[in-house]
Amino acid sequence: MIRAHARLATIVTGLDDRQIAEPSGLPGWSRGHVLAHLTDNARMFVSLAEHVLRGQLVAGYDGGVDERKAIIEATAGRSAVEHRAELARHTTRLEGVWARAGDADWTRPVTFHNADLAATVYCRWREVWIHLVDLAVGVGPDDWPEALACHAIDFLLSRLPSGTCLRAVDGQHRWSVGDGTGIVVTGRVRDLAAWLAGRTPTLLPLAAEGLPDLGPWSPRPPPRSGRT
Repeated sequence: MIRAHARLATIVTGLDDRQIAEPSGLPGWSRGHVLAHLTDNARMFVSLAEHVLRGQLVAGYDGGVDERKAIIEATAGRSAVEHRAELARHTTRLEGVWARAGDADWTRPVTFHNADLAATVYCRWREVWIHLVDLAVGVGPDDWPEALACHAIDFLLSRLPSGTCLRAVDGQHRWSVGDGTGIVVTGRVRDLAAWLAGRTPTLLPLAAEGLPDLGPWSPRPPPRSGRT
């Protein structure tokens, strides 16, 4: 997580106001929208963690998705200097509150996806690396750590129809949904992760029957991984 935050900070340092206002890789969002989302995501996780460490359970957003969207729209137009400052401030706070958590704290429940505190760390890890690609500033799926790519596949496996099997051609990893006796999709680990995440892989994964349609993102952390 620290490495992901450091990579994000380095990327943001090189952006000026014009680049911030340019379109990102996400339809309808500028780079400023992506940074506003990442900044507020950190702020929200700080709130959840601080309350958890006090034994309190609070909502990430009192106003739900509408509040989250409103905050992003209201802060997307910040200058490059403002984006850098706010992102750094909330990132530092987030890393600080996580550093105070003890072993027993990580299994404490949070309202976010009805999961536990540990799940918010994994979510932040995914958010930063995936949205680094969306910033369209030279970071691609090939830059993702292999561990992140494997985790993203674990998390997104539920997007695949039952019976699908994923096989990595650049390692021994294999994932299955259900019995894994249906469609077999092959590709490099990072390309499989990018495809499942709805991003453009460097090399599109292959399936003899054609790639299956992907379902929606899971609304909560996945059950035990189907990876072998």
